[in-house]
Amino acid sequence: MFYGYGFDPTFILILPAIILAAYAQSKVTSTFNKYLRVRNSYGYTGYEVARRILDINGLQDVPVELVHGRLTDHYDPRKRVLRLSQDVYNSNSLASIGVAAHECGHAIQHSEGYAPLIIRNAIAPVASFGSQAAWLFIIAGFIFSWVNLIDIGILLFTAAVAFQVITLPVEFNASSRAIALLEGNAFVPAEEVGPAKEVLRAAALTYVAATFAAIMQLVRLLTLRGRRD
Repeated sequence: MFYGYGFDPTFILILPAIILAAYAQSKVTSTFNKYLRVRNSYGYTGYEVARRILDINGLQDVPVELVHGRLTDHYDPRKRVLRLSQDVYNSNSLASIGVAAHECGHAIQHSEGYAPLIIRNAIAPVASFGSQAAWLFIIAGFIFSWVNLIDIGILLFTAAVAFQVITLPVEFNASSRAIALLEGNAFVPAEEVGPAKEVLRAAALTYVAATFAAIMQLVRLLTLRGRRD
């Protein structure tokens, strides 16, 4: 994918995606840190908000566990467990309750059979394999000038792109649910809804950046593949 020992001009296709990804990561970190220092008026911790939201929605059997790392919060649909990082689990900040509510949104999606989540979970194994194996086929195909290997690699990479695309509605919907859950259950006063939205918007931008990067990388691969015909 390089021209001799020179620069590959198709790299320009993914440069905007790299810039956006860097900005998105910086934005989510700065926004999270900003509101991690702002206590919510009612003093709820992330754990308390998560536990109450799950119970209100009939998900008493879904445990809320502490997980190591920073911004590692997630809902595991296979084990039906909601995991919160220490910054979120024990904190009564606006950032922590926003993130906790968002992860509850995923648990509720799962319990309701939300179609985009079901599709994402179904293609996740293929996407995971595709994202790892694709480059082995693509690189080997370019080295040995075997276009069939390149095609297999691109097909595998397409599965990873599809996963990123279907992730967007899943994440946006979880964030919308989170705000509604915080407001509807009076976890925050009206004036604190805005900061919670800001945290979730910043987090959503990272998914947009990842999807854009995956799509542009696929466009680049298709461009390189076209030059082999």
